[in-house]
Amino acid sequence: MAERRKLIAGNWKMNGLKADGLELASDLAGRLKGAGAVAFDMLVCPPFPLLFPVGEAIADSPLALGGQDCAAKLSGAHTGDISPQMLKDAGCGFVILGHSERRQDHGETDAVVKAKAEAAIGQGLVAIVCVGETEAQREAGQADAVVGAQVAGSLPAGANAATVVIAYEPVWAIGTGKTATPADVAAMHGFIRAELAKVLGDADKVRILYGGSVKPGNAAELMATADVDGALVGGASLKADDFWAIGTSCR
Repeated sequence: MAERRKLIAGNWKMNGLKADGLELASDLAGRLKGAGAVAFDMLVCPPFPLLFPVGEAIADSPLALGGQDCAAKLSGAHTGDISPQMLKDAGCGFVILGHSERRQDHGETDAVVKAKAEAAIGQGLVAIVCVGETEAQREAGQADAVVGAQVAGSLPAGANAATVVIAYEPVWAIGTGKTATPADVAAMHGFIRAELAKVLGDADKVRILYGGSVKPGNAAELMATADVDGALVGGASLKADDFWAIGTSCR
């Protein structure tokens, strides 16, 4: 099995003003700098207005910066959109794409996510492509079919372990306090890796994150689960102690 370093990614969503973001990011950056060798990479994805100040605050630390979305276009008459080259200019190395909140609230299809991922990769960003089923789809026995279609439809040609991370987030577990069982997570992550093998040449090296109410109390068990290569964390990423505890649960 390929050695895959854990990635702990914090999706701040639409939370935090400048002072809050700088305090949180600086706290995490200081912990990373002082911790020496750790078993994980750590990433924060603040709202767009905070990217430049947070990026400057963490520039001399191992803490990575990412955007929460980007457009498929690099520039032009696209009011309200943020291009991948703008994210790169702000110091980002990653971008979250296809999150269920984007798919549901903004009607993003697999084709839209794929186009965004292609543009992001073209600008040197690592695309964190999110996939996941709703509770109704899981109860109807459609989880594999839904997630498999998202994997196949959302990844651009030529994507590889250096340019793409997959984040499996069962929609019913995001912000609800519900968490998939380790057995469910292992089964889905194994399925996703098998699906990746159909479209990518180095599927065994691609990191697959779990997201959905990850918190300090369940992180160690989840991070020790087969084929789980880290976490995409929502609410708990807004508290430095909680987010750091999720990171240090990695072994």
